[in-house]
Amino acid sequence: MALSKTRNVVKKLFSKYLLLTNTVTCGGLLAVGDAFTQKIEHLGHDSSTFKYDWPRTGRMFTVGLFMGPATHFWYTFLDKMLVGTAGITVLKKICCDQAVAAPYFCTTFLVGMSLLEGKGWKVAVGELKEKFLTIYMMDWLIWPPSQFINFYFLPTRFRVVYVCFITLIWDALLSYIKHKDKSYQKQDALKEQDAMKMS
Repeated sequence: MALSKTRNVVKKLFSKYLLLTNTVTCGGLLAVGDAFTQKIEHLGHDSSTFKYDWPRTGRMFTVGLFMGPATHFWYTFLDKMLVGTAGITVLKKICCDQAVAAPYFCTTFLVGMSLLEGKGWKVAVGELKEKFLTIYMMDWLIWPPSQFINFYFLPTRFRVVYVCFITLIWDALLSYIKHKDKSYQKQDALKEQDAMKMS
């Protein structure tokens, strides 16, 4: 009975409320990816000094909410323009995704996060120039094989959620690249604190 109700709820979420489902899922998984990253950043340090950065996760979630609808409509458009799962069609979809969607979402993430941190456009653009190429090169390593599975095996309504789950790893990498400078600063501060305690 409970399983049947759960199945009906999931079915409704992926049909009647697909846009909302994709949007919330995208935001939620970006937040989870950041949570993993924060834990990893603190490995090897005194657990008593760890303070979880909730505003940072909130910013990741917010950016995800903006990226979710764009992802939803992009895959819907792509499936209408390139119909079928033939090898050449899947290859075209992957090329389109890497040429159009990947640069857009990398840019949206970096600029959006910088603006939510209260930085101006000048700083946001500077960070984009500094980190875009690294993220885009990593994108090429992870997403083409993942998107082959996506475009070849999955129906349109499951594309965004599949992408979001692959994105758990991807989001952790994004969060690390975005915040690594701050992470190093925190680590240096912790080392200084440890040194002061020992002296």
